[in-house]
Amino acid sequence: MNGAEGFISHLIELRDRLLKAVGALLLVFFVLFYWARDIYTLLAAPMIAELPEGATMIAIEVAAPFFVPIKVTLFASLIVALPFVLYQIWAFIAPGLYTHEKRLVVPLIATSTILFLVGCLFAYLIVFPTVFHFVAAFTPDGVEMNTDIQKYFDFVLTLFLAFGLAFETPIAVVILTRMGIVSIEKLKESRPYVIVGAFVIAAIFTPPDVISQLLLAFPIWILYEVGLFISGILEKKAGREEGKDDVEGD
Repeated sequence: MNGAEGFISHLIELRDRLLKAVGALLLVFFVLFYWARDIYTLLAAPMIAELPEGATMIAIEVAAPFFVPIKVTLFASLIVALPFVLYQIWAFIAPGLYTHEKRLVVPLIATSTILFLVGCLFAYLIVFPTVFHFVAAFTPDGVEMNTDIQKYFDFVLTLFLAFGLAFETPIAVVILTRMGIVSIEKLKESRPYVIVGAFVIAAIFTPPDVISQLLLAFPIWILYEVGLFISGILEKKAGREEGKDDVEGD
């Protein structure tokens, strides 16, 4: 197979993998569609809990009451279908991996999904109530806190993605070290830059209050350390296996 044929075959496989991922996403979406309003109500609960008595959320755009619950359900569908989507990504790149790297695929898929969900739950259960309480407490007199549902969705989606991806930090560290892209020692030396970067990221993706920024920056830092710890364990395990193979070969 020449280079052109190989490139085309990779494109065809990529297309097939994307179609399978999108198909799984749409399947989950159609299953959850019936409960779209209930899913949005659940998402809006942290904000509604902080609204003044008698106040409600509003919809500025005419079609927002329909489209916003649909968007929320689509995001929920993505979370549910995430393991399958990640598997399609790994299945596409797996042929280019070594045997010892392929062994990490299933654990990484499972761990990536769990960490993303934990990040979203952390945002929903801890960050949202904290942020919305802070905003409500500082609302000036004479100003009624009535949030538009589209603006609210855009805000919480940003935080979900920020915390979900931030909680993937250990996975990123493990992949970088196991692939030999960066050594553990180099990552340890880069710790001060990572800490500064964590606070910069938190300042960009969270509201301008200190509490929510700390709630994102500190988990990134802690999870970075967790990634280094796990990478160290995997490196020692790999070293023992290589030593065992050398002894058996002799």
